[in-house]
Amino acid sequence: MPRKSFPELINSPGMPVLVDFYATWCGPCKTMAPILEQVAAQHGGKLRVVKIDVDRNAAVAQQYRVQSIPTLILFHQGKPVWRQAGVVPAAQIAQALQPYMSKA
Repeated sequence: MPRKSFPELINSPGMPVLVDFYATWCGPCKTMAPILEQVAAQHGGKLRVVKIDVDRNAAVAQQYRVQSIPTLILFHQGKPVWRQAGVVPAAQIAQALQPYMSKA
């Protein structure tokens, strides 16, 4: 399967996309991983979580002005609607997601 471009990844019709900008050497990023898994599990099938390694995808990180990691950016219909740097509790992420979750 061909790798998708970043615009293809974030433009998921009817489904918000939470992008985690991280690096393999980043301690707080490792802390964030199980939190993101929990959030994804809670919203099973109604949320896409995409992890972007800033070392391998510097251009994308630069495009979205990611200056510290981890940085989470929530995209809805391909547009950034929320962002937060640092370790974010699952409840705060869920709150940010609420307006964009389909009621289906």
